[in-house]
Parts: sequence; C-alpha cells; structure tokens
Amino acid sequence: MIEESRSIDVTLEPLDEFVVIQPVSDETETRSGLILPASAAAAVACRTGIVTAVGSDVTGVDAGDKVLYARDAGYEVRLGGIEVRVLKREDLIARIHD
Repeated sequence: MIEESRSIDVTLEPLDEFVVIQPVSDETETRSGLILPASAAAAVACRTGIVTAVGSDVTGVDAGDKVLYARDAGYEVRLGGIEVRVLKREDLIARIHD
C-alpha cells in the first residue's frame, strides 16, 4: 500500500505579546566580498529575522519588518520543515531599515 504524500499547510498565530520570526541565514558577506560561514556567525550574540506574525498585544512591529533579537531568545519551532522562532515582543532589540 502506497501512502499519498500530503502537503501540510500550517499557520502559526501568536497570542498576546508574542511574535513569530523567520530567522535570516547566519551566513553573511563582508564589504570586501568575503563570505563568513554560519559557524563563524555563531559567536555573535544577535540574529536578524523577518517578522511573519504578531500577537494582539504587540505594538511597534508589523509582519514583514526585519528585526534584531538575542540569539538565545524565545523558542525554536519547526513547521513543515521551516524553522521559526516565537518570542516575546520585549525580546526584540531593534527594527532594521535596509
């Protein structure tokens, strides 16, 4: 018996003061064009990510904003093979304007 593969469409809706962040890859490029691997970026205390959803009590950030947060803040969650972080609004350090 062959099982049909089913795609999982999961939406994560944060409650109250929580936000959902999709982390941006830790691999970065320097101004001179050198690519730093994720292992070198692991020593950095902060990460960046894109806000994908916000709870009802969250102010100051919206879905789509690029933000800075502490590397160990919040909870790591995997949804359909995609890593996201759920953290409190107070754990966000800054909004990044590119």
